[in-house]
Amino acid sequence: MLKAILIDDEHDCVELMVRELARNCPQVQVVGRTTSSEEGFRLIQVLQPDLVFLDIEMPRMNGFQLLEKLDTLPFSLIFVTAYNEFAVKAFRFSALDYLLKPIDVVDLQEAVRKAERQHRIDGRQLELLKTQLHSHHLAEKIAVPYQQGIIFLPVNEVIYAESDSNYTKLHATQNRQYLLTRTLREVQEVLEERGFLRVHRQYIINLEHIQKLVKGEGVYLQLSNGVSIPVARQQKDRLLQRFGWL
Repeated sequence: MLKAILIDDEHDCVELMVRELARNCPQVQVVGRTTSSEEGFRLIQVLQPDLVFLDIEMPRMNGFQLLEKLDTLPFSLIFVTAYNEFAVKAFRFSALDYLLKPIDVVDLQEAVRKAERQHRIDGRQLELLKTQLHSHHLAEKIAVPYQQGIIFLPVNEVIYAESDSNYTKLHATQNRQYLLTRTLREVQEVLEERGFLRVHRQYIINLEHIQKLVKGEGVYLQLSNGVSIPVARQQKDRLLQRFGWL
């Protein structure tokens, strides 16, 4: 059972979350709720939750300021936000879980399942998220969760991303591989603004790591690590737009 605290300055949002958790997430026990960030800070210290649902934009003290006041972050964290599309990409880049208002039940259940697997967050994830939200510029690193914690991987070291069912495998320089708990579509939404292109239903490639194009029965791209990636027929035009070839 996960002990949870809800912190959101909108009373209706707090009450709705309580109802949705009771109906759809029986593994969560709400032990505290508040519309005040100051009271939320006190509840975290006193109740020592396993999971915190936290709004970012709150009066007097926002969600980031609340977290900065804590000495440690020994809990899972799910942001609840009405932020725009850019911010959603920032959340994904920092590997922090979030729920968009109005709350979708399926997203809520998935976020709770992730919280059961990851019992604390890394402060560097918050710094990465804050940098991106405040500067409106995506950072040069991506946060990659793995079994022992989080790796902060420079984007230019990612050679390609490969679909693996509901997960995505990142292939990086020096033969490194990382498994993300994100679909390839979710990864695509972030990486395609960073010099990546989805060239196949199964692959997204870093354009900087293309070494040559091979034509035969199909079209293939050979990447810097020697791997050949097929190019889907319908993606040829996108390559043409980016490079003026084919």
